[in-house]
Amino acid sequence: MTALPRLLVLTDRSQLPLGRSLFATMAACAEAGLTHVVLRELDEPLEHRAKLAELLAGLGLNVIAAHTPLPAAEGLHLPASASCSRCHSVLHRGRSCHSPAEVATAAAEGFDYAMLSPYALTESKPGYGPPLGPAAFCDLPLPTYALGGITPDNAAAAVAAGAHGVAVMGAVMRAEEPAEVVRDLLAALGTTAVAS
Repeated sequence: MTALPRLLVLTDRSQLPLGRSLFATMAACAEAGLTHVVLRELDEPLEHRAKLAELLAGLGLNVIAAHTPLPAAEGLHLPASASCSRCHSVLHRGRSCHSPAEVATAAAEGFDYAMLSPYALTESKPGYGPPLGPAAFCDLPLPTYALGGITPDNAAAAVAAGAHGVAVMGAVMRAEEPAEVVRDLLAALGTTAVAS
């Protein structure tokens, strides 16, 4: 099993600058050192998502599929109320959580990691909150990613508070230079980019 990384990037093509493709964005992120991506794009037909997962894996990225298993994905990330009964064949099984109690439930139900949100105010989902802040990440029972409002400026503080790592969507998807944001996040997390 590949180790859980310190940085996960979640896709959302609706936030990309006009004229930029999701594939080009993820290629730039992979070149900058990103190793794992959570493929969302839940409005796309399953066959399109499966093809996109193949393309992203071809970039050298470890793909974690959101909600539905995909052949090229090594992991599955599920919403807060979903069980992991259908994800036994994947390496990384994750669940979205919105409180430390939900993280404890995910641990008891056999998930490998959780995303806990929102860490801070977020442009991607304004009004979603209130922010949990650093205190929510102390002494959690399984590796947990801080999600929501994460930037290179607060990523290190989230990990210092107890998060295993950070999960980022908007700060990368909306960036004019997504590779630069990924490099800054990896530097903040004390993770060096992998040479290609």
